[in-house]
Amino acid sequence: MSSKLAVVTVTYSPGKYLDQFLSSLETATDEKPLVIMADNGSTDGSPEAAEAAYPGTRLFRTGANLGYGGAVNRAVAEIDDTIEFIVVVNPDVKWHPGSLDGLLAAAERWPRAGALGPLIREPDGSRYPSARAVPDLTSGAGHALLGKIWPNNPWTSRYRQDNEAVTERTVGWLSGSCLLLRRAAFDSVNGFDSRYFMYMEDVDLGDRLGTAGWLNVYVPDVEVTHSKGHAAGRHPELMLPAHHASAYRFQADRHPHVWQAPLRWALRAGLAVRSKVVVASALRQRQIDDDREADRAS
Repeated sequence: MSSKLAVVTVTYSPGKYLDQFLSSLETATDEKPLVIMADNGSTDGSPEAAEAAYPGTRLFRTGANLGYGGAVNRAVAEIDDTIEFIVVVNPDVKWHPGSLDGLLAAAERWPRAGALGPLIREPDGSRYPSARAVPDLTSGAGHALLGKIWPNNPWTSRYRQDNEAVTERTVGWLSGSCLLLRRAAFDSVNGFDSRYFMYMEDVDLGDRLGTAGWLNVYVPDVEVTHSKGHAAGRHPELMLPAHHASAYRFQADRHPHVWQAPLRWALRAGLAVRSKVVVASALRQRQIDDDREADRAS
């Protein structure tokens, strides 16, 4: 095993994606990292099969569905504290050849980088906006309300940094779907905030790393592909409310004073309404997709 690097991925019945993730990891780095699958309750057998098929891969059962950040924290606690770098990555990521070594090289160039992230491609080859500004109330609200119906609105563009050059640079936060973390930085902020069950834990981590004096560095010369959203697509009635709850927690934590209570109340009410609307829309779309699939099969 490598004395420099460990990889943590959170599994929850990842299916075919896990084999693609592990096989592509073999070409992503010359290191031989320990790979820990922090399993939140898979029932499809894929983590067990992966542990048997890939030497150096360890299945770690968290004992419950702890959410993303909580599972990562538990897995990191299992890793020897002499390990310098930890990769936190979704099991539906496909590594490009040399991509992890590229992130390690960038970490050498940026000794104050607490987190480094690659350019993330969608399965269709388009670029996902994985390096963003930390949302304030204005940009967060504008993006939430208008992002779907007016994608190029100024609040979304500012939050997603759509007009920034695609160059290696510091950013507010990086997508938690693929992060190289300096262990010293991760430990200095006590890892992920496990109160976030899912979503926004990466925004929170990036913000806290920045506050603690570390850098979040975007490395677009390095690329991976992420088949994102398959869980959210299957279970919007669970995932979308979790997203809205996390958005509330993020802003509420940053507006904690007594005199800011009316702001928190308004934020909670607005997000609750929005959550109901988008869940209803997603369920209608899922039914339409299911009906189309049934028609094709008949």
